[in-house]
Amino acid sequence: MSMECSLPPPPPPPPPPPPAPAPAPGPPPPPASAPKKKLYQTIASSRNPVEGDHTEALTLLSQRESSFRKDLQWILMNTYVPSLIQDGPQCGLVALWMAAHLRQLQPSIDMDTVVQTALSRRYTVQGEMFSANNMALLAEEVCGCKGELLSGGLTGKNAETIITHLWGRQPVLIPYDEDYNHEPCQRSGHRAHWAVASGVLLGLDQGSLSTEHTEADPTLPWLHLASNTSSPCPAGLREVYILAKQGKSLRYQLWSLDSVAQSNEQLRTMDPQRASDGTQYVVPQGGVEAGLAGQAVLLHTRTQQ
Repeated sequence: MSMECSLPPPPPPPPPPPPAPAPAPGPPPPPASAPKKKLYQTIASSRNPVEGDHTEALTLLSQRESSFRKDLQWILMNTYVPSLIQDGPQCGLVALWMAAHLRQLQPSIDMDTVVQTALSRRYTVQGEMFSANNMALLAEEVCGCKGELLSGGLTGKNAETIITHLWGRQPVLIPYDEDYNHEPCQRSGHRAHWAVASGVLLGLDQGSLSTEHTEADPTLPWLHLASNTSSPCPAGLREVYILAKQGKSLRYQLWSLDSVAQSNEQLRTMDPQRASDGTQYVVPQGGVEAGLAGQAVLLHTRTQQ
């Protein structure tokens, strides 16, 4: 009789070690930083636009009262346009948006519609508008108005056309070289910019102004305010200023039409630094000079021919 030895079963495996404690949470990631604001955006963010056809213009005139010849009669005509600060190189599109609100050419238009239409028509890539002809076409599409391309400079007969157009409370889009204070300068197109003109200040020979359709300003007794645009634009012009807005300030600016014409005429080339920065832009055949120099865009409501 044989005997078998039975061995005890092996001990059970040890229990698994407890899970390692979760690492302590670290500091939350820093929030994504917003793009750094341009100086003009920072300035505008702390201000409010001044509304009214004449309110801000009268302030400008009172500050520069000594600049205006007192041997002339002066009359002011302006129609208020709202302000909008541009985001990137959108000066032309912003000027068009502002112009659309003058006389309510298209009061419900939003800036995104202007931008997307310009992109879809391949008038722009970054928001730039280096073609006055494209600007006229874009204005007709998004504003439902008639866009008239003016070429051949902003002096002589064209200056008369601009003055008459503004007298009739119709906006004018004007490309020019912008100085650091936003005024017209001459940089060969390196600082090409767009503004919308909405009014005129006219200096006339004594006796040229009929006061039938004007009212005297109580704060500036040498100034008359036009109260009726059905009257023809006065003759006997000696000095002409335009009231304009552009996308880097909420404020109206007052420029002599001669200075604007000189700046507009010498728009020739893109800023070399911008041209070589690798960014794509839409530039017409013939460059900035062919697209902008000596040109402006008059916007007409459809009822005005």
